[in-house]
Amino acid sequence: MTSNRPTAAAEFAAPPVDQRRAIVALVALSVSAFTFVTAENLPGGLLTLIAPDLGRSTSEIGLLVTAYAVVVVVASLPLTRLTRRFQRRWVLAATTAVCAVGSQWSAFAIGYADLMAARMVTALGQALFWSIVTPAAASLFAPAVRGKMIARLAVGNSLAPLLGVPLGTWVGQQTSWRTAFLLFSAVSLVACVTMAVSMPNVDAEQSGTARGTHPDLRRFVMLLVVTVLLVTGGFMMITFVTQFLLETAGFPDRYLSALLLGQGAAGLAGTLLIGQVLDKRPWHTVVVALVALTGALLLLRTLGHVPALALVGLALFGLAFSAIPPALSFLSLRVAPGATESATAISSSVFNIGIGAGSALGALVVATAGVTTVPLVGAVFVLAALAVLGADLWAAARAAAREAATSRRP
Repeated sequence: MTSNRPTAAAEFAAPPVDQRRAIVALVALSVSAFTFVTAENLPGGLLTLIAPDLGRSTSEIGLLVTAYAVVVVVASLPLTRLTRRFQRRWVLAATTAVCAVGSQWSAFAIGYADLMAARMVTALGQALFWSIVTPAAASLFAPAVRGKMIARLAVGNSLAPLLGVPLGTWVGQQTSWRTAFLLFSAVSLVACVTMAVSMPNVDAEQSGTARGTHPDLRRFVMLLVVTVLLVTGGFMMITFVTQFLLETAGFPDRYLSALLLGQGAAGLAGTLLIGQVLDKRPWHTVVVALVALTGALLLLRTLGHVPALALVGLALFGLAFSAIPPALSFLSLRVAPGATESATAISSSVFNIGIGAGSALGALVVATAGVTTVPLVGAVFVLAALAVLGADLWAAARAAAREAATSRRP
């Protein structure tokens, strides 16, 4: 059994590029992540503005988000393989340019079909972006701090629901939904130019990020199983959190924005916190986050009708769930059985499958048992993910113990 830590020489290797330039590039990548996640979810916030303007129902506008996710699932791996010969700096800048163009196209769409086409193009950019951004960002830094930097990259993801979607919704309410898309088109363009100018060209083979540092097909498949289980469970709650807060916790409508803002702030804290420990104990970090996520869902199920405790559960949920994606991305880089970009493309597709499954299963639970039951069913999926990961770590520990005992024999 191979160790899950890099060698001392690799861990303390010098950074491959100038770190000031690398930090600027990382900020640009994080801003691009922010715009992509915002673009994906913005129609949800603008639902009641887009629908009457285009003469469509809100459910049809909701399909703009669903179809977007489907494109990401289907296109991630093919696009990654198609562009593998091109420098990552220019490919990432191009994906961000696609986000800028797609958002502008959305702003000037002349009808529902035109808007759907714009969304599909934007989704193609996101599919490729998420497939290659983690290995590319990791390649800019020394191995000892790559976990921390991946977590910092994920700050953009965390800020999207915290600032991006609420800001876009507010701008849409004050002006029009088209102005909101124009705003994020401009932000994407700035990120694109900054990335193209600042991001160094780093050889993935030389930086050690082209392939997994500890390739292990079994563990990679295990991570995929953990991902789809926990994302399914988590997105059951994320999809119906507003309804839960209103109907189960009993909060008035006027408090919803503040409550969701609080959850987003907790998520941002979780992303920043995990960066401090991810490089040293990545596997145990995921275990702790899954335990916390399970606890949050069970708290919401059993005591969610008490407003103060619902707030505690909501904050704990945001803290735990936001910490998990960067940890899984970091571990995928380690155990990728082949090219890391192919591994992250597959992981991205599986993550989006979990999003769709969680939303659909949550809708079924709400329709049959009520929204109060959603946290319980979500907790079952997260517990299953924890069991799969725990069994793997237990087996690895036993194998390591047997190997150590064998090596001590004369």
